[in-house]
Amino acid sequence: MAGEPRHVFLVDGSGFIFRAFHGLPAMSRPDGTPVNAVYGFTTMLLKLLNDTDADYVAVIFDAGRLSFRNDIYPEYKAHRPPAPEDLVPQFSLIRDVVAAFNVPSVEMEGFEADDLIATYATQARHRGAKVTIVSSDKDLMQLVGDGVEMLDTLKNRTIRAPEVFEKFGVAPDKVVDVQALCGDPTDNVPGVPGIGVKTAAQLIGEYGDLDTLLTRAAEIKQPKRRQTLLDNADAARTSRELVRLKQDVPVTQPLDSFAKRPFDRQVLADFLAVQGFKSIVARLGGSTATPAAATVPAAASTFIAAPAVVTAAYELVTSAEALQSWIAEASRAGLVAIDTETTGLDPLKAELVGVSLSTAPGRACYIPVKHDSGPAQGSLLLDAPAAAGPTILPRDLALAMLAPLLADASVLKVGHNIKYDMQILAQAGLSMAPVDDTMLLSYVLDGGSHGHGMDELAALHLNHDTIKFAAVCGSGKNQITFDRVPLDKALAYAAEDADITLRLHRFLKARLLAERMVTVYETLERPLIPVIVAMEGHGIKVDQPALMALSAEFGQRMAQLEVDIQALAGRDFNVGSPQQLGKVLFEDLGLAGGKKTKTGQWGTGAEVLEELAAQGHDLPARVLDWRQLSKLKGTYTDALVAQINPRSGRVHTSYSLAVTTTGRLSSSDPNLQNIPIRTEEGRKIRHAFIADPGNTLLSADYSQIELRLVAHVAGIEGLKRAFHDGADIHAITASQVFGVPVEGMDPALRRRAKAINFGIIYGISAFGLAQQLGISNGEAKSYIDAYFGRFPEIRAFMERTKEEARANGFVLTPFGRKVYTPGIKDKNGAMRAFAERAAINGPIQGGAADIIKRAMIRLPAALAAENLSARLLLQVHDELVLEVAEAEKEQTRAVVRRVMESAATLDVPLVVDAGFGANWGDAH
Repeated sequence: MAGEPRHVFLVDGSGFIFRAFHGLPAMSRPDGTPVNAVYGFTTMLLKLLNDTDADYVAVIFDAGRLSFRNDIYPEYKAHRPPAPEDLVPQFSLIRDVVAAFNVPSVEMEGFEADDLIATYATQARHRGAKVTIVSSDKDLMQLVGDGVEMLDTLKNRTIRAPEVFEKFGVAPDKVVDVQALCGDPTDNVPGVPGIGVKTAAQLIGEYGDLDTLLTRAAEIKQPKRRQTLLDNADAARTSRELVRLKQDVPVTQPLDSFAKRPFDRQVLADFLAVQGFKSIVARLGGSTATPAAATVPAAASTFIAAPAVVTAAYELVTSAEALQSWIAEASRAGLVAIDTETTGLDPLKAELVGVSLSTAPGRACYIPVKHDSGPAQGSLLLDAPAAAGPTILPRDLALAMLAPLLADASVLKVGHNIKYDMQILAQAGLSMAPVDDTMLLSYVLDGGSHGHGMDELAALHLNHDTIKFAAVCGSGKNQITFDRVPLDKALAYAAEDADITLRLHRFLKARLLAERMVTVYETLERPLIPVIVAMEGHGIKVDQPALMALSAEFGQRMAQLEVDIQALAGRDFNVGSPQQLGKVLFEDLGLAGGKKTKTGQWGTGAEVLEELAAQGHDLPARVLDWRQLSKLKGTYTDALVAQINPRSGRVHTSYSLAVTTTGRLSSSDPNLQNIPIRTEEGRKIRHAFIADPGNTLLSADYSQIELRLVAHVAGIEGLKRAFHDGADIHAITASQVFGVPVEGMDPALRRRAKAINFGIIYGISAFGLAQQLGISNGEAKSYIDAYFGRFPEIRAFMERTKEEARANGFVLTPFGRKVYTPGIKDKNGAMRAFAERAAINGPIQGGAADIIKRAMIRLPAALAAENLSARLLLQVHDELVLEVAEAEKEQTRAVVRRVMESAATLDVPLVVDAGFGANWGDAH
């Protein structure tokens, strides 16, 4: 007999199977047998066995659809659809996998896996062992406590009493009573109509248990609730018998047989080789077995199979019963793709028109909640006969029904640019978590190598041409809002969005693991989504009178500049017309250096005007001033007033999460990242961003973060010492490069060192440095050579990085993000040089972007832990702006600096400058 168990692992095998099947794209072994669930189950079990310290392990399966519960209540689980066709042949293979791992498996006719788990858990506790139930199934939470815990491997989360209370509002020993009251549509457990989890928890908390509640139901003050409980008392008692797990199943396989045994790696490898699982076999040391067919497709090596052709069947949901069925299906699957249709693109102004859901490839629905278009003109199911137009569900009812699903922590909600959907639903009072985003999955995997819009990704990865918005809503002046679209067209378009999102998720999520990008997605991108949603929702207050005064000032100065410019030209012309300006500069005034574009017009871009101004010509210098004022007036002082949200009285910028090549966020509508900070006019605009009364703005800015990253990634010992000493880095550089003491240094020499320090980050050339400093190319080259001579590590880093880019097509930031470098092998020297500079800059700028994202993700929880009310309002490159209560200033500053400075561990310290002000200009 085996020794007494210390730690027993009971694996919910059925839960693992469905999680693996729905979590991976369709894939087949060489003979055509589907194996995605087999592969997913194998990888999960292998990791589990490698990670656990358990000395007893077993996998528990469901033996069939019927159990003793069907004798109690024949309708129990009666509405569940049959297992997916592609999953059926995998059940036996998965049991073979368990046998190949030399792990016991148990199943019994007439009982569910949960009953067997409950029985073995009880036996193990009686023998003094700790029990871990590997599952996230809420029905097993009634077993938690007294040495029994659950492990959700998908979220790497241990479930104990506090997590159970968070889910049900009661301790584990009262979960059965709560479930008996609220029922379970997934399993067709009736419960008491109108009683949800929150109400059930409140009632059990007040009366102690279900029997006492039902006995005293007549005492309940709310008439409707009282009568409902009186009428459905027997249904509640029946429901309790359905949800209560049996802990005394007459099992025939003893607990002692679960003692952990080593598996034969060769036996396992040979079995997996037959399935075509090359990567796992390689980890096990190889195999001599042949696959199930002569040749393994290339896709099998990474298990990212090309998506199969899918036939779509979309349903228009117009009844509560139909919606409840979809909700139950999503709950069973544990994953649902979701998309919202609205009346506009601004999530703070648009109205929700409908919600679409998808639970399997080709299977999706659309739930309209605001359509004024009249009945559908065609079918409700694609390719089905035409049907009469339905009456849509009331908006409040549909949203109330969807709310628990959206908030259910056990169901993953997948969207494409899900930030927008979260904002739209938030306006309707709904929260959504946890979430995945296919746009961000694509961004993490492929960066700047292509766009990440749904239409482009569907064509690229699924070979699918999506229905375009213009085909549904029209374009130009004839475009209509989505609430005016006929329901049949709305169904086809909206349901397809959710369907394609689900299919993309299956394909891209599998790549994430195969390409080792899980950490970047899970630690830098996915957790940032709710932070950005909250930040955009808060917005920032602007001083409207101050902006209007600035607009007037800029307008007056522009008018005076126009007078001056036309006087210098000797005639009137439109200063804002590049064509007329070109004629003035190069024909009327005959200035040298003019070049015509392909259209035959004179080039008058900023570089041309700056060159002319540098030569001492006054007119182009004044045109540059005029253009700067014109841009600031049009982009900010005029536009910001128009962009104040009438409901919040604040400006709400939008952050694009998947646009830049380096991982930086991009701000638009309005763009608050491009306000010039070094000009007087730009600083005046920043002064117009203000705090609410009783608050102040905090600006927290990383000091020289990119130079610190250069010192770190290139391993430059001289710079690292200077940063650790808190020295003036530019003065130290000048001293070391030019051989002069820091004390009494010529400020011009320090400026040159500063130009080199920052220029190196961007791969500056001798010509570029000469232009910037106004020196000869030869002198600039001597400066750069001296720099490399003093810091040879930087040249080695640059060469190493360019080689990495040439070999891989991308470079990595210190945190694993891929920064793609298209053109690195281009035959055109200029294009190649540009790509090389981007490669050198990629780990630096991308690393800085990663660090501030890490800080943003950690900041809300850190503030909440200190009971601070500060709100994150803006992120501008290396700077965060928060609104802080006056009474909490110093405490908040300390927390913000601590979080930002500890966001990454580098070879040099991170330093944050943090200041307060009534406006942004004073705070920075």
